[in-house]
Amino acid sequence: MPGTLGGHRRARIYGRLDCRAARQSIARGGYVRHRVFFLNEADARAAGYRPCAVCMPQAYAAWKRSMHSG
Repeated sequence: MPGTLGGHRRARIYGRLDCRAARQSIARGGYVRHRVFFLNEADARAAGYRPCAVCMPQAYAAWKRSMHSG
């Protein structure tokens, strides 16, 4: 079963497979070596990844609020 989200292993960020920021980085030759895939958001979060601010702004805002609330 293919993943629905991509992530960057070093940055610990996950996002949609069509993310503009990730695609730009891949086009410049970066990102690919550290790319990981997740089936869903729950799996990504359980692995310690945070949402991408570019392609998942609402999830990112919620994550950021949760980091500040303790």
